[in-house]
Amino acid sequence: MRIIPLGERILIKPLRREEKTKSGIYLPKGDSEKKEGEVIEVGNLKESHVKKGDRVIYGGYPEELEIEGEKYLLLELKDVMAKIE
Repeated sequence: MRIIPLGERILIKPLRREEKTKSGIYLPKGDSEKKEGEVIEVGNLKESHVKKGDRVIYGGYPEELEIEGEKYLLLELKDVMAKIE
């Protein structure tokens, strides 16, 4: 199944953060969710600095989707705060 966002929205796959540090310290549950993801699809973006495959840091309140057992987020372009290179 392919999801194509409409308007100025993007579909991202959130990246999970390790629950334990290299030294063996377990992170609190609230700290384990990092707002970082990989762009899977982009909508009709007139001017954008993000494209498929980019890693981004996002904010806001994205819509959570589960597609074929995988977790994805649908968010507006304005909620993307930075691109990771």
